[in-house]
Amino acid sequence: MQQDSGKNIFRQLWNSKDIKPIGLIVGAVLFVLVLNVLGEMRMNTWQGEFFRAIEKKDIPQVGTQSAIFVIIMVILLSFIVTQNWLLEQFKIRFRKWLSSHLIDEWIKPGRAYRLNIVSKESLNPDQRIQEDVKHFSELTGDLALGAFRASLFLLTFVGVLWSMSQGVIFNLGNMTVSIPGYMVWFAVIYALLGSFLATRVGRPLIKLNEERYTREANLRYALVRVSDNAEGIAFYGGEKDERKILDDQLNLTLNIMRRLSFAQARLTWIACGHGWMVVILPVLVALPAYLQGRLDFGGLMMAVGAFNHVQQSLRWFVENYSRIADWKSVLNRVSHFEEELTTIDSVRTDIPQVEVLTHRTHYSMESTCITSADGKSIVDNASMHILLGDRILLTGDSGAGKSTILRVLAGIWPWGTGKISIPPPTSTMFLPQKPYVPLGTLLDAVAYPLSSAQIDKKKILAALERVNLSEFQPLADQNIRWDKLMSLGQQQRLAFARLLIHRPQWIFLDEATSALDENNQKNVMSIFNNELRTSTLVSVGHRLSLAEFHSQIFEVVNTDDGRVLRRKSKEPSSSGMPLPVVASTNDLI
Repeated sequence: MQQDSGKNIFRQLWNSKDIKPIGLIVGAVLFVLVLNVLGEMRMNTWQGEFFRAIEKKDIPQVGTQSAIFVIIMVILLSFIVTQNWLLEQFKIRFRKWLSSHLIDEWIKPGRAYRLNIVSKESLNPDQRIQEDVKHFSELTGDLALGAFRASLFLLTFVGVLWSMSQGVIFNLGNMTVSIPGYMVWFAVIYALLGSFLATRVGRPLIKLNEERYTREANLRYALVRVSDNAEGIAFYGGEKDERKILDDQLNLTLNIMRRLSFAQARLTWIACGHGWMVVILPVLVALPAYLQGRLDFGGLMMAVGAFNHVQQSLRWFVENYSRIADWKSVLNRVSHFEEELTTIDSVRTDIPQVEVLTHRTHYSMESTCITSADGKSIVDNASMHILLGDRILLTGDSGAGKSTILRVLAGIWPWGTGKISIPPPTSTMFLPQKPYVPLGTLLDAVAYPLSSAQIDKKKILAALERVNLSEFQPLADQNIRWDKLMSLGQQQRLAFARLLIHRPQWIFLDEATSALDENNQKNVMSIFNNELRTSTLVSVGHRLSLAEFHSQIFEVVNTDDGRVLRRKSKEPSSSGMPLPVVASTNDLI
């Protein structure tokens, strides 16, 4: 499956609009590489001419060949610099495309949320998109160029080496044998032997590298988790326990690195030993032709150069097996992540999903059964009609499924049976218990998901003052980690300021005032009796004081028929006064 997913990544690149600029870069790299090979051929010819001049003690010719060498060197250097620059451009373009592709799939509405719920393993999207894609892009460029370069050099110099191997006679006892192209065959056999040994010894590296990347990602997640929850850890005095968790993750990472180091060491015996033999091997292989007079000293040096190019091309696989294993590992991780993203909405087809319909004027749930991603029942029967102007409070025991009902209405929780009708999402806003505060300025945070440039700054500052956050107005233009600077209560008030900017028609609050004192709660909830009095409000909460801002109460209760959502009769507010009745067509149902 992962192999097919790997092919799928390159197939999608081929069908994308980015294939043209990437293809142009690849074409330019190959063109420069061909020029580089031609330059190397000229350098090999120069080598023969130079050593012939030395053999003949022709000083003027040695000087001429030295000048020619400088010219060839400058030309080859320009080819190599251009080739490397183009290679880096390929890596940048390829990484940009792959990162954008994965982010597009990951950031689709509700998908990142469902991925966290359904996935049976820690996918660490940040690690996959940032580190794995970067590593995959670099290895793909380096290995693809290296493989093509090795193939091109092999095809070019194998003919040279073959022609220089002709006519050499070997005496085997009473027999004389002439092997056409014997230097080529020797190079091929030697390279095949090295490739076979490298494959046998280095194969475990693929799985070990995959495990290493997983362990590294888990360690990184554990560190980020401590950083994000530093305040809670400090209050509980939990540093010792967190240190143990971090030590466990670190030890798992170090253990896999130790196993990897032993596997790398075994492969190094093969790769380096195979490489060191090439220091003397070309001379020994070409020596019979020189001793028999088939080659002069310059020809011997040309044969050595050609043999080195052929041997270097043939042993490319041996020298790069570790990187190939690394590339295969990171390809598997990226492919698996992409596969999870593209199949997340179709996983567990045996688990039914709620049918979602679009309706402009109401939300409704008709005998809806809500289940978990693995099919376990959460709410057995939920029926509710939410019409324009309704003020509904959802209550029930903690863990009864109230927040899950809101997720179903938001369209991000698909698992269950029955039908729901929802208006277009552009007219709806959900406020969770822990508001999302994006990176950027406070103006951006209030305007989210719009840009603050689209909204009059005075309106944003007025919204901050309305929710008692005026002390932050002087800092509103500053790019600060507002999620760190603000308390949870202040972040919840910021979310209500966001409501004042967007003025949605349908508003859902999920314990959105849980961190507020009574005065601040009363202040922000008064928005629905003033600025947003025409909006529809559905709240999840436990506080009795919330009841005075709602005209209807629905409760999730346990019955003989399972856990059901039912309408509760109106009760007096916490102040002892009757609940205000907000005009609602729901009362006519």
